Amino acid sequence: MSVLPKALTVPARSLLSRWFAARAPKSDNATLNLRNVYIFFSREGLLFAVLLIITFIAGINYGNNLVLGLCFYLISVWLISFHVTFAHISGLQVRLLDVTMAEAGAPVWVTLQLRNDSRRPRRQLLFTFEQVASEQTEQKPYKKADKNNDNQHEINADSQLSVLVTRLQDEQIIRLPVQTYRRGQLQLPRLKIKTVYPLGIMRAWSYVYFACSAWVYPKPETFDWQAQYAIASPEDLPIGGQYRQGQDDFERLDNYIEGESLARVSWGHVARGQGMFTKHFADPVGHEQTLDYTDMPAAQHEQKLAQMAYGVLTLGELGVPFNMRLPNEITVNKHATATMGEGEAFAQACLLRLAKSP
Repeated sequence: MSVLPKALTVPARSLLSRWFAARAPKSDNATLNLRNVYIFFSREGLLFAVLLIITFIAGINYGNNLVLGLCFYLISVWLISFHVTFAHISGLQVRLLDVTMAEAGAPVWVTLQLRNDSRRPRRQLLFTFEQVASEQTEQKPYKKADKNNDNQHEINADSQLSVLVTRLQDEQIIRLPVQTYRRGQLQLPRLKIKTVYPLGIMRAWSYVYFACSAWVYPKPETFDWQAQYAIASPEDLPIGGQYRQGQDDFERLDNYIEGESLARVSWGHVARGQGMFTKHFADPVGHEQTLDYTDMPAAQHEQKLAQMAYGVLTLGELGVPFNMRLPNEITVNKHATATMGEGEAFAQACLLRLAKSP
């Protein structure tokens, strides 16, 4: 008996989803209007409708004008609530500002700008990214050998994290999470905006479909990268070590900039009347490294990419210059030299390449 309702509701929901999507084209800037705002009774509103029917039948049956007057009064309250609830959400502007990149199993964060051009503030607006059940089952997180930390970033699929804006006047910035399950490109699910203001009788809602997508890089898997890239003898070291700003070795003199520490001022030049200069120092951070896909100890493709992600994050934190070679890049051009870089920004660029890798 339970199979039949499910077989009927799933196609109905799919049909409704396609109908909603057809009325709201994908865009990173959306304005709620008559075309994409929907309104119906809330759960409490259904009980209110039942009360209207009961009072009307009782008034007609017993010929009681007081009961009929109460019924017509409640109908007027419902009509006013219908108009106010719809007008409360219509005209709201939503703009997508930023989408972060995340590892598989961790949520990406979406930054939205809300704008209200009306003089009256908007209240009790609920924002939620709806994760479709079929997408949750298809995008399962990549399983690793270490099962203890496999779900440490995972958000419960049944719990949808929402943001409630109690009062919106002019502009406001909010951030919402979207759960990820596998590496690659993630199309943002539809954003649902809902309100039951002011009486809770009617529920007005709208869907926003964003054109922008997010990128998910593989969840880092630890391996002994120092042993993998160990240097046999000092003669094998590359020519010229790499340095970063520090305290040990003198690097250069620059003109003094107001606000810099006086402890770094070269007072010898000041005494000789040559002006104020600031001394800069550098610390050695090691030599160049190469993260090569073929050198990863794992056997599976996704596991190799996960180990490369660990190497990228590790070298990025240490500030060691490195380059990265992926299998598709090696196949296309065997003689191409990979770009060398260092720091957090270069590490993020490498993680994006891992997310886009076939």
